[in-house]
Amino acid sequence: MKLLSRSVARHAALAIVLAGSLAGAVRAEEIGNVDTAFQLLGPDHKIVVEAYDDPKVQGVTCYVSRAKTGGVKGALGLATDTSDASIACRQVGPLAIAGPLPRQEEVFDQRLSILFKRLRVVRMADPKRNALVYLTYSDKLIDGSPKNSITAVAVDRSVPVVVK
Repeated sequence: MKLLSRSVARHAALAIVLAGSLAGAVRAEEIGNVDTAFQLLGPDHKIVVEAYDDPKVQGVTCYVSRAKTGGVKGALGLATDTSDASIACRQVGPLAIAGPLPRQEEVFDQRLSILFKRLRVVRMADPKRNALVYLTYSDKLIDGSPKNSITAVAVDRSVPVVVK
């Protein structure tokens, strides 16, 4: 009985540690979606618009639109979404940058297929122009995608963009 209770306690502690490590992860907030193709079985194909708040730049939100495959495979999470995506990042509040930024850093990523494809958003700091540039693209384990979209947020000179 003591062995069982130790095992349960160990698993509970592991679950708490994992939950704490995931709490800081950036998650997409779905803003809305539109259907693009009717599917007899399962959900329709759609375009989804999601918002991501930059974790190191308070006051910047990126809006990403992307295709989402429906049907039976989409409902089961087995479909591979297309590489089509668009991005628009905007200042949505007072800007505050949490210290020097890397010149280039991946700030968000989201799995688009069960194994191989991810949607990524990379922030690039441009101190000369005092701007933040955001690039979205998808990649595959074997063959990357040239489809991409870019946007920039001009930062007021009172909040300098400093790189590490």
